[in-house]
Amino acid sequence: MSEAVSGAVAERFKELYGDGPEGVWVAPGRVNLIGEHTDYNDGFVMPFALPHITVAAVSRREDGVLRLHSADIEAGVAELRLDALAPQSDSDWTAYPAGVVWALREAGHQVTGADVHLTSTVPTGAGLSSSAALEVVVALALNDLFSLGLKGWQLARLCQRAENVYVGAPTGIMDQTASACCEAGHALFLDTRDLSQQQIPFDLAAEGMRLLVVDTQVKHAHSDGEYGKRRTGCERGAALLGVDALRDVPYADLDAALERLGDEEEVRRLVRHIVTENHRVEKVVSLLESGDTRAIGPVLVKGHASLRDDFRISCPELDLVVDTALAAGALGARMTGGGFGGSAIVLAETADVDTITKAMEEAFAAADFTAPRVFEAVPSAGARRVR
Repeated sequence: MSEAVSGAVAERFKELYGDGPEGVWVAPGRVNLIGEHTDYNDGFVMPFALPHITVAAVSRREDGVLRLHSADIEAGVAELRLDALAPQSDSDWTAYPAGVVWALREAGHQVTGADVHLTSTVPTGAGLSSSAALEVVVALALNDLFSLGLKGWQLARLCQRAENVYVGAPTGIMDQTASACCEAGHALFLDTRDLSQQQIPFDLAAEGMRLLVVDTQVKHAHSDGEYGKRRTGCERGAALLGVDALRDVPYADLDAALERLGDEEEVRRLVRHIVTENHRVEKVVSLLESGDTRAIGPVLVKGHASLRDDFRISCPELDLVVDTALAAGALGARMTGGGFGGSAIVLAETADVDTITKAMEEAFAAADFTAPRVFEAVPSAGARRVR
């Protein structure tokens, strides 16, 4: 982030609140290479941070007041009392930063108020974790300003609690951990059970490849019923199989586990996706560590088929991206994110990017879909202070 941009954000803060901020922080959105819906099943995921960021200029207050402003929303400064914050009391965008303050205070941290000005380049509703970036940037700023001493993974846990309990969206831990902990030039191999992490080098450009994000422009909302249904179904599967979470079902024992579920067809499909998806994450890690990066393409394709056919969270636009990209020569492609819209990723040789992009744009036009937004995903740095 350039000094000019952070300076402009700080200047806007001064216009809003009468004085300059104590600091400016950023937190990125993320794209998930592989490992979808495994995070709330204690499984494995492999996201990396995007260059798209949410920026927060913040100062402390001592009077129990939280003032919030977003440059991206046509509204004035929202003013909230900390002692009045309560779970699911707010259906506006302010629930995300307010939920972080609530979660910090619920955990016993002395946060006495803040003035916050926000702006973001993370696309909303595209499955790229705009909400997690918003939560993490506020959490990091307050952590620094109030000298709370929390590590990235701890901030991620508190942000997840804010989204689960305060906002009411049953998301897993991956998005917040990716935003807080990713490193530039790497994908994050994360065990969501214990939050152990391994930074896996992921420099596609050096190997003559690119990873494209294709935003279908189909918006989704995680707090609606479908996401929750999948989570409840996974929990039912774990209970029927007598395990703490579906992560505990070994890939080698999958057929036997499905047999035990009998005629619970919907649960069988969910279990099959989670168990095979965890296996796919481990496969991708192994391939990247061995230097066989191009071989991850077919693994991505299998992941999409599982999300489409077993988890049933794809949509016509996402399927069109995958099918068209593969037909145009892509090495691999799959939907990414929570599903029901959002984005897909496409792994391609650098020389084929223009051809594949054109094919996808033409396919969307022929189907009378809104034109997709296509951009390169470059593994970038996690949340940090910039001013």
